[in-house]
Amino acid sequence: MSESRLKSFNYAIGMFGTSIPINMLKTYAAIYYVDTLGLTTVQFSLVLTIYTFIDALDNPIYGFLSDRTRSRWGRRRPWLVIGTILLVLSFIAFYSPPVQMAASILFGYCMLFYFLTGTLDSVINANYGALFPELFRTDASRAFTNALRQAFQLVAMIISIALTPMVKNVLGYQLTAIVYGILGGAVILYMALTSREVKVEEAEEKPQLWDSIKSLLINRKFWIAGFAGAFYSAAMSLVLVAMPFFVKYTLAIPDSQSTFLFASVLLIAIGCVAIWAYLVRRFSLIPVWRAALITLAVAFGPLYFANSLVTAILASALVGFGFAGVITTMDLIGAKIMDEDTQKHNVRREGIISNAMGFMNRLNGLFTGAAFYLVFVLFHFESGKNPGPQPGNAARFLLTVFPLILMVISFGFSFLINFDDQKFPSSLKREASHGTDPSQSRS
Repeated sequence: MSESRLKSFNYAIGMFGTSIPINMLKTYAAIYYVDTLGLTTVQFSLVLTIYTFIDALDNPIYGFLSDRTRSRWGRRRPWLVIGTILLVLSFIAFYSPPVQMAASILFGYCMLFYFLTGTLDSVINANYGALFPELFRTDASRAFTNALRQAFQLVAMIISIALTPMVKNVLGYQLTAIVYGILGGAVILYMALTSREVKVEEAEEKPQLWDSIKSLLINRKFWIAGFAGAFYSAAMSLVLVAMPFFVKYTLAIPDSQSTFLFASVLLIAIGCVAIWAYLVRRFSLIPVWRAALITLAVAFGPLYFANSLVTAILASALVGFGFAGVITTMDLIGAKIMDEDTQKHNVRREGIISNAMGFMNRLNGLFTGAAFYLVFVLFHFESGKNPGPQPGNAARFLLTVFPLILMVISFGFSFLINFDDQKFPSSLKREASHGTDPSQSRS
């Protein structure tokens, strides 16, 4: 394997590690706490809503502290190593509540460890995301590396989402979380210890908090891309959360069958990531991004009418095709925004921008919380113990109607943004000119 491909591999595999715990958390938190333990949909909606506002406060701070960090181990590595250890512990604790808790205590326990796991995931992903535009300076190298890391993410999702119903039936939620936590944490640590950051010179200016916040507040492209990402993220979060409910209440088949639906989404996505990456190189980023967004939106239509395992698998495959396109292009949009910020201000603050983009994506908590509340209002679905008179329609609404609306809005935002060709600041020109395009190298 060539040095450039090894560099891409070492960085990209980190997405496998970061995706394992957070996807199990986001996908099975609701079905575990609401349907199994008896937490109400209103309580779970409150957890998601409150956490969204907490995320609004902590995300910019994490990015700012990371950008200002100066250590012999680099800016990002200390945060990645320490954050990974704490993430694994809090993730395991979330799926290990003491038995026979009172309802009020269960609500508090769920909230505490959901918040801890989510905020530690923010720490890790802000630093991981900040490395991307720093390590890979050309559109071609970014397209190649991002396609590779999205493939790793999809493999992780097959494990942490598609296979989890089968795994937890054998091991239970607690032991499954222990296995996933250790696996994901080990991979993140490998990435952190093998990815070499661009050296920060002592004389290089440190970003200032107020200047960084002010530049983001007036950065129109950041807000447009952020909202487009937030609506997309909310749509896919609902797909992950709602699929187990859809299998149980709409299709009325064993919950282990959700493995086939998740697998049809993810396996198709793995196969199509390379296609979308090729389209980015063949044409240009913005039109391919828009095409991916509308493709994913349209895919929810056939899924609405699915009434059996076979038809649901076929419809889910269409969702997987659109999903592959969005994950292939969305991070490239964020990297462009970081490039423009560095070009304009000649200060490297990928961490705070990456974290701010992450916060915008986590606005999905507001939308998913609203969706669960609407399910309670419209269909009287309260919990697994009291699913109301139309649980099948409630699950269909969660999985298809609300995500379709969100994706149409995301698609609309994409028409408000475009990019000119980038010119790197003088301090970064040498790094960019000496970078090797891994898409052109050979093993």
